[in-house]
Amino acid sequence: MADADNETMTTGKQSGRVVVVTAGGENPWIMINALAARFDDIVVLEERPESKGLFLRRRARKLGWPMALGQLATMVASRFGKRFTRKRAQEILRHYGVSATPDQRVPLRQVLSINDGEAVSHLRQLAPEVVFLISCRMLKPVTLAQIPCPVVNFHAGINPRYRGLMGGYWARVSNDVANFGATVHLVDEGVDTGVILYQARQTPDRRDTMHTYPLLQTAASTDIVIAALDDALKGRLRPLDVAGPSQQWYHPPIWTWLWTGIRRGIW
Repeated sequence: MADADNETMTTGKQSGRVVVVTAGGENPWIMINALAARFDDIVVLEERPESKGLFLRRRARKLGWPMALGQLATMVASRFGKRFTRKRAQEILRHYGVSATPDQRVPLRQVLSINDGEAVSHLRQLAPEVVFLISCRMLKPVTLAQIPCPVVNFHAGINPRYRGLMGGYWARVSNDVANFGATVHLVDEGVDTGVILYQARQTPDRRDTMHTYPLLQTAASTDIVIAALDDALKGRLRPLDVAGPSQQWYHPPIWTWLWTGIRRGIW
């Protein structure tokens, strides 16, 4: 322990290997950059993005084809709409002093999927002291069982009320802005059902939309992720006792998104 303490004093960073699993993107790199400034041994495993066809088939099995196609249309509209929110996005980055530009100094390994046997073997060889998930595939139970350290997830929503996807959007639609925020939790076999470690709440600007909610939630929450990983490395994880209703949410279908935007100004 003395060696670790001395290293922290010398480098100004917390020692201990953190492996980040992500499919990449601006929001994950905000968090990765923040972690690299705080911890001295960060390795990123970047998954290949999942195909829209696979997403569509899986969602259709669960919710039916009309809903799956409606949600896909919203996702396409969201990607197109981001080009109109760059000014607000840059304002958020400046306000929180974060960067979404990948840091080339952070070691990055490409993997097909974290649930791929080769990727799991590679992860175990890295011998992490904590694994951090952000914007990646759900871990299959067999994958989770093979990781011999705490697995922590960042969720852009307040659990358990807004599990799943688009937590910020649904909080606004539900007239529940007091629960607009993010959660850091341990990973179990459910969808955002693991033990809650930290939560942070934000107040969205009137200019924020579905295109900027996750960016705001991520940029404003680097501190709670750092705190959770620091706790994990020091063996002092402390769960929060959070009560309330539990519900899993998905992307809104295009007709809901348009109706809510036109009628209520919530986009």
